[in-house]
Amino acid sequence: MQTERTLADRYELVSHIARGGMADVYEARDTLLGRRVAVKVLHSQFSSDEAFVKRFRREAQAAANLSHPNIVSIYDWGEDGDTYFIVMELIQGRTLRDVLKSERRLLPRRASEIGAEVAAALSVAHRAGLVHRDIKPGNILLAPDGTVRVTDFGIARAWDDSQELTKTGAVIGTATYFSPEQAQGLTADERSDLYSLGVVIYEMITGSPPFTGDSPVAVAYQHVSTPVTLPSTLNPDIPADLESIISKALSKEPEGRHQTADEMRAELLRFLRGEAPATVPGSDAPTQMMPPVTPPTVPPDETYRRLADERPPSQVPFILTAFALLVALGVGLFLIFDLMNSGTSDGVALVSVPDVTNMEQDAALALLQDAGLKVRPVNQADPEVPSGYVIGTDPAAGEEVDAGGYVNVLVSTGVGAANVPRVVGETLTEAMRLINLNGLTVGVVHEEANDVQPSGTVIDQSPAAGQKQPPQTAIDLWVSTGPNSVLLEDFRGRPEIDATFVIENAGLTVEREEEFDEEVEEGRVARTEPQAGTLVPAGSIVKLWISLGPEPVVVPNIVGMTPDAARAALETVNLVYRESVTTVEVEEAFNGLVAEQSIGAGTEADPGTTVTATIGEAPPPTTTTTTLAP
Repeated sequence: MQTERTLADRYELVSHIARGGMADVYEARDTLLGRRVAVKVLHSQFSSDEAFVKRFRREAQAAANLSHPNIVSIYDWGEDGDTYFIVMELIQGRTLRDVLKSERRLLPRRASEIGAEVAAALSVAHRAGLVHRDIKPGNILLAPDGTVRVTDFGIARAWDDSQELTKTGAVIGTATYFSPEQAQGLTADERSDLYSLGVVIYEMITGSPPFTGDSPVAVAYQHVSTPVTLPSTLNPDIPADLESIISKALSKEPEGRHQTADEMRAELLRFLRGEAPATVPGSDAPTQMMPPVTPPTVPPDETYRRLADERPPSQVPFILTAFALLVALGVGLFLIFDLMNSGTSDGVALVSVPDVTNMEQDAALALLQDAGLKVRPVNQADPEVPSGYVIGTDPAAGEEVDAGGYVNVLVSTGVGAANVPRVVGETLTEAMRLINLNGLTVGVVHEEANDVQPSGTVIDQSPAAGQKQPPQTAIDLWVSTGPNSVLLEDFRGRPEIDATFVIENAGLTVEREEEFDEEVEEGRVARTEPQAGTLVPAGSIVKLWISLGPEPVVVPNIVGMTPDAARAALETVNLVYRESVTTVEVEEAFNGLVAEQSIGAGTEADPGTTVTATIGEAPPPTTTTTTLAP
């Protein structure tokens, strides 16, 4: 579509913003109200399909009824000839997808702020009976003031709509972010959106989604059956409380997740205030249904500053009085129990930590274990203690600990040089094991397309293998996501709308061409360029040749030909010769030749059309009888 076009004599398209599976989004000017808007225009190949138009209209009707600071507003819906469009609020800023591309990962606090605002938007939609079903970074917009806006309710389904477009059994959504029940084609409810939000938060703090694969089917399978790797494995700086919230959101079973968007948002806000979420094991706060949280009406940073500043009334006088009484009581109890339980702690035997300094690691571990303690070897560089020998313990030698308690044994790695192992060609799991085994840590894990190495294989590392590095040095890894290309299907004979949808969803661009085809009926795909079976780089243009049916032929002039010659002439151009049972009177010179043809010469006709020939027949000669007079 040309951007200078004006829709409904009102919306003047200015520039193209983005292209999706169903529609293009343009920046436009509302000439009536004099404001800038965003216009979503349904792809032309879908305009003639009633189901697609209905689904497009569903987006406008559903989203137009949602009013919230975290939801992109819908202003208008209409059609201009065969063009269907939605007019939306124009948001200045970037999508979360673009932010993650440039920044790779976000700080846990910022990720939690974004997650809380998305949950607020979902809460409003869910209360209106709508499930978004496609929560992903591309549908989350970040305005310059920090406000988070959710857009694209294009595949939302009304819970009470018996005529929903997306029936149970149809997989709708984006494979990287949809829930296990969506992957299985089961009914999606509000908890499905919360799973997708959990995936988004996971990606924000680790730099990559929890599951990747060679194809959407492979990713879907992992959502259903593969355990999620803890975020802290990829980013050790992730707080345990936030990891607990994410783990709950990514539960395979909907019953194990947060049951409402309000509940998930409340836990994210608790984390931002420094309080333990209800999902943390051992927390004194029981898991409960939280009341709806009033959405913020100020920028997010100010919202959270206000939340953090909220404090209960001062309890200082009460605390000081209670503390004085407890000190006095504690002194007395200590003296009594010290006499009664000498050598024990709460009835548990105490063990003095043996001094294992400068001992070999194996001998030190054996001595500590013989003393009834559990041990954790911890590698640490030390320029004075030889590699493999003990630097000391934590707790230190001579301190008393509970029998059966853990003692960290600090083992020297020498002057600080650790050998970087070669992990290129290994799976990510094996690479992480080898790195940790050598006293190093895993740094940033990058994902990169590779046409040679299979998905999940390490294709590069930094620092390189063989180098000497200080212990705990971070080793950055580059992991293959598989070929950055698409295997083009055979679409011959399939409807144009189906082929276009599949090709565009694979990240390719369609250019439409037309040609005659003797075998494929009009309106269906004749061929593609490149041809079927070709590996096409992502983002490439695929020419889709649409059949116009068999090419018309020109009827030849067969008048004056013998029947055999006329038959041959018609068959040469794929027409069928038929002879009329009647004849027409002609002069003797044209007797037995074609005198008339049912379709005139020079006329275009479809191959296989029958042309009827009428044969000329001359009248018999007139006989004259002469009578001689007698």
